[in-house]
Amino acid sequence: MKKLVSVVALAAALGACTTTAAAPAVETAAATPAAWKAKRGPDGVHPDLNGVWKVMNTANYNVEAHPAQSALQLRPGPYVPVPDAAVVGMGAIGAVPAGVGIVEGDGKIPYKPEALAQRDEYRAKAIEQDPEVKCYLPGVPRANYMDKPFQIFHSDKAVFIAYEFAGAVRNIFLTEQPPAPAQSWMGQSYGYWEGDTFVVEVTDQLATTWFDRSGNFKGPSTKVVERWTPTSDSTIRYEAEITDPEIYTKPWKIGFNLYKASGEDAQLQQFKCVEFVEELMYGHLRKNPLPGPALERSKREAEERAAEEAELGEQ
Repeated sequence: MKKLVSVVALAAALGACTTTAAAPAVETAAATPAAWKAKRGPDGVHPDLNGVWKVMNTANYNVEAHPAQSALQLRPGPYVPVPDAAVVGMGAIGAVPAGVGIVEGDGKIPYKPEALAQRDEYRAKAIEQDPEVKCYLPGVPRANYMDKPFQIFHSDKAVFIAYEFAGAVRNIFLTEQPPAPAQSWMGQSYGYWEGDTFVVEVTDQLATTWFDRSGNFKGPSTKVVERWTPTSDSTIRYEAEITDPEIYTKPWKIGFNLYKASGEDAQLQQFKCVEFVEELMYGHLRKNPLPGPALERSKREAEERAAEEAELGEQ
């Protein structure tokens, strides 16, 4: 009888061990997460891109990798470059934050030699020549990584992007279009879906739209092909290929993440900066220009006109 009880007890113990050992396998299988899939948009087929989006990078300062520096525009100093006289008064506010860059591959834009020289000239006078300083519309792709957000609106029949900077907008055609009748700052955009990726071909942009505040530029024949791919409920992977045989030795790409704003942050504010640069651009035309750059420019232009008139009088 004692032997029978021992056998039963042993069998029960072995059964408990077997059950305990198998339990983790069941729990592991149950814990395996389902593959993420983007929420479907208005057409019920493609992802929902609607929302306010922004970046967390410093690409608008320089799309290439760059260290922090004392100012956007520098001049030679006794030992190292120092802030240019035009911006020295801004101190740390005018400094440039470091950035890992968004150019893929070796991190450098493949300029042709003459184009690289042009870029360096632009960079040396960025405060004077960067189109952003004068509130010109930023163009594509720059509009997507400025420090101000933008909002995507799309239905099953239309896609529209509104940018906070300067009230810039893009109406993305969903059917292929003939060449634009004229070039513009934001160019012409034609979009279509490749699976869950929204592809947009951008052409006919004015050459007066740079890539950043460091003189990196495009030309009138530059083509940009964007790829917008949702990677979570609150992120989009943005990629773009830039092509222009007249400026670059080969096509090159950029890539970065966009983050969806939520709550009270999910709205655009007004930043119509044209009126903010009236003094910069037209202050010298006042009857009595204010002291500073406007007055100096007014005097300089008056002297140039006087010299031209004197030269014509001598002929």
